[in-house]
Parts: sequence; C-alpha cells; structure tokens
Amino acid sequence: MLPAALLIVSAAVFVVAQQSSGTKQNTRPAQPVVTAAASTKPAATPTALEDSKPIRFEYEFTQPQFFIRHIVIEHDQNGHGSITFERRSEEIPYKEALELSAAANDRITSLWRALRFLDSKEDYQAPRQYPHLGTMRLKMEQDSRKRIAEFNWSSNKEISSLVSEYRRAADQAILIFDLSIARENQPLNSPKLMDQLESMLKRNALSDAQQLVPLLKDITNDDHLPLMTRNHAARLLKQIEK
Repeated sequence: MLPAALLIVSAAVFVVAQQSSGTKQNTRPAQPVVTAAASTKPAATPTALEDSKPIRFEYEFTQPQFFIRHIVIEHDQNGHGSITFERRSEEIPYKEALELSAAANDRITSLWRALRFLDSKEDYQAPRQYPHLGTMRLKMEQDSRKRIAEFNWSSNKEISSLVSEYRRAADQAILIFDLSIARENQPLNSPKLMDQLESMLKRNALSDAQQLVPLLKDITNDDHLPLMTRNHAARLLKQIEK
C-alpha cells in the first residue's frame, strides 16, 4: 500500500493527552485550549455513507519497534472523536479529543464512501507483505453491522489515500501535543518542534494547517518560549495565512 505513507508513520510525531482512567496526565497551557483537532470551524456533516444511521470509524496502526508504536483514531461521521497513541519508551498511552476539520472530514468520509466498506468483501492485503512497516486495521460500525480489515501493504488506491489521511491527522495531533507540553515544561525543546512543523508544512504532511493558526498566534506572544521559537511561529503563520 503506500511506502511513503507508512515510512512517514515511522517518523511520526504525536499528540495529545487527556486523562481518563489509566491515561497519563500532563500539565497543559491554560490559553488557548488547542486539542489534536482544534478546528477553525466545525466539521460539515457529510452525506450519509449508507443511510441516516450513526456511523463510527476507526483507524489503528501498530509497529512495536517504531517510536510511536501504536495509534488509534476513532470518530463519527461528523469528524468528532479521539486519538490514542503510545510511545515505545512508555507504558501508559496518551488520549485526547480529536476534531477533524471540515475539509479533512470530507476527504476521509468520501474515501470510506468510495470503498463501500461495509458491503465490500475485498481483501486489501497485497500479495507482497511488509510486516516491518507495521500493521493497519480499519473498522466501520453502523447499527448492528461491523467490518474490520487488516493489512500491512495494499495496492488499493482508496485504501492508500485513506491511510494517508489518518496518518496526517495523527502526525498533526501529536505535534500539537508535543508543542503544548514543551510550552509548559520544556521550552528549550520548542525550536526543534517548530523546525519539524515547518518541514511538515513543506511536505504537505498536515491534515489541515489552518487548525494550527490559534496555537501559532499564542506561541508568538508566549514570553516563556525562546525568541527564536516566537519568531519562527510568526513566519509560519504568514505562510499558512497567505
């Protein structure tokens, strides 16, 4: 399925920590509240994929040898959900609310619709196996219907695009998480995170860069951060807003 998508997952950076039972807590900046999916506008309600009954989607990635060894994104047809991820060096997963932007949610639901996932019996695993790149699982539930597909490599175009969308959503959410922790506890880590953000912008590796605008505006005025971080945030804002 997508060497590029999966290889980028190996270098993914990850977001977000919201405490529920057994989930790690981290102190976050009070202003503004920016979650993995803090959208500048609410996600639009897509056309029903099968009918009007509520739908739940799930994307899961697992590779125990990767730095981010496990990712789960769950959401409804309106883009409201959560992201959970685990780092290789830590025992307890991080979990946070996730809001896909309207544009990202439209792209994702359109791909699910094109796949006709619940009705299809297609095996998305290509003959060639690449287990070292990680295993992916896609799940869709509607009413009493449920289907799960697992693969490590696929030649299906819609599957490849869908996994790429989820990878970008995860990378963006994890970066926002890391930036929020750096602002509160590790300000000297912020310059390299801004470098990473710039690289992701150049590679089109973000789900929706507009979602980062509130956070970047706040960083430019955060006196706890190094001046180079604040200046870098201002430059990136200009790139995103032009």
